[in-house]
Amino acid sequence: MRDLGIVIVSYNTCELLRTCLRSVYASQGASFEVCVVDNASSDGSAEMVAREFPQAHLIANAENVGYPAANNQGLRYLGFTDPAASPPAFALLLNSDTALPPDALKEMLAFMATHQDAGIAGPKLVLPDGSLDLACRRSFPTPEISFYRLIGLSRLFPRSRRFGGYNLTYLDPDQVAEGDSVVGAFMMVRAEAIAQAGLLDEQFFMYGEDLDWAYRIKQMGWKVYYNPQVRVLHVKRASTRQNPRARIEFYRAMEIFYRKHYAAQTPWWLHLLILGAIAARTRLEQLRVVGLARKMTVT
Repeated sequence: MRDLGIVIVSYNTCELLRTCLRSVYASQGASFEVCVVDNASSDGSAEMVAREFPQAHLIANAENVGYPAANNQGLRYLGFTDPAASPPAFALLLNSDTALPPDALKEMLAFMATHQDAGIAGPKLVLPDGSLDLACRRSFPTPEISFYRLIGLSRLFPRSRRFGGYNLTYLDPDQVAEGDSVVGAFMMVRAEAIAQAGLLDEQFFMYGEDLDWAYRIKQMGWKVYYNPQVRVLHVKRASTRQNPRARIEFYRAMEIFYRKHYAAQTPWWLHLLILGAIAARTRLEQLRVVGLARKMTVT
């Protein structure tokens, strides 16, 4: 039986995807199957996978269907929606802009084996400059935590337990910690948790779907862990920086998550304040995108 089913969604990251797949197939001590879902890349990513990694199953989409929908395609192929198909014990959502050390999969699987209450776990993600990718451990964006983030208090007081909750910056980054979510760049999920919570919510396009999945999985009684004993390189935003709508989608995802999980319990005055803040940030991003488009047209 396979230990792991790995889904890698790609969008115009051909060289990084090649590096990622090489690192995956150099992994030791784990049995796995890989499904690459290409979201209509124009840089030859799908052709490269078919040519250089025939052992990976390739789904080449004719259009960019978004990150959660593409991941769901891979999860369905690997059997996570059909118990009769004997799916792997764990799923791994892996970004194409990551690179794994040879023992990463083995060590993360061992961590899941010793933490039977873990529905989700993620490693310590480090950026190319060696710094911590803050998104690799975080709390749910409750109205309070989101407010501190939107007005900048989380950046001003990162060591504060009250203000630093967004990315748990008050915790030691080298200690195992239980949190609310890890980032979808490397998210290992137990098959039983997927069976109970279902797949990713496709009303998100990019951003927020990993938080929503973690929220629903925690509602089923599972825990989420950050495991810094495993370090994984994350280039970060390799795909999203090519997409002008990325930051707009970030705030759209924030609104979807808020309306889905918190709006019904939020006082009306705070509800209006939150929606107003999100709308203002979204409008600023829209104006920025228009400005960039005009600048590119002029040049």
